[in-house]
Amino acid sequence: MGRIVLNRDKCKACYICVDACPKKVLEADETVNSLGYYPAKVNADKECIGCAMCARVCPDMAIEKVYS
Repeated sequence: MGRIVLNRDKCKACYICVDACPKKVLEADETVNSLGYYPAKVNADKECIGCAMCARVCPDMAIEKVYS
């Protein structure tokens, strides 16, 4: 099973990934990144299934799937 890693400093807060996630694991962060946006973040209370739909739709390539 994989997991995702989100580079918060690449994220421009379009939240396309949030909408694409079938398990609703992603949400908006409460703190701004270096670009001044509220990036997406992984909600630790929910379980990522490693499908990487979020990484596929991210226009900024801020998300990658990591195999463990």
